[in-house]
Amino acid sequence: MLIRSLSNLECTHLLISTRVGHLACAKDSIPYVVPIYFAFEHNYLYAFSMPGRKIDFMQANPKVSVCVEEHGKGREWKSVIVDGSYEELPDRLGHKQQRDHAWSLLSKHLDWWEPGGLKPVTPALSDHSDHVFFRVFVDQVSGREAKETI
Repeated sequence: MLIRSLSNLECTHLLISTRVGHLACAKDSIPYVVPIYFAFEHNYLYAFSMPGRKIDFMQANPKVSVCVEEHGKGREWKSVIVDGSYEELPDRLGHKQQRDHAWSLLSKHLDWWEPGGLKPVTPALSDHSDHVFFRVFVDQVSGREAKETI
């Protein structure tokens, strides 16, 4: 097995071609990791969620990491780690263009809203909960790859 580091360009290609990653955030020294569906463009990961634990954590501490993986044949794999900063795209003036852009990127893919929009318990119809569009500015990216050696 050969392990090597990925170039920035290779990391970018994996981020562009992947839709699901694991977001790590922390609040009050408590870590939290959750899968997210995202779209990558121009040094940002764009995502969507309903209000909840991850949004609460990121509002309290905007420093986050996202892990993206791709599994190849046999034991081969690639992974990319993004370290970045959370930025909420609220539904108000000053953020409409970025929010609409996030929606346009995410909605290009079937069922883009499910990971962020579905919850284990369905709330009553009278309980309205606004959805949250957000993005993660990529401060740093690194990646590795494992290849079989013959």
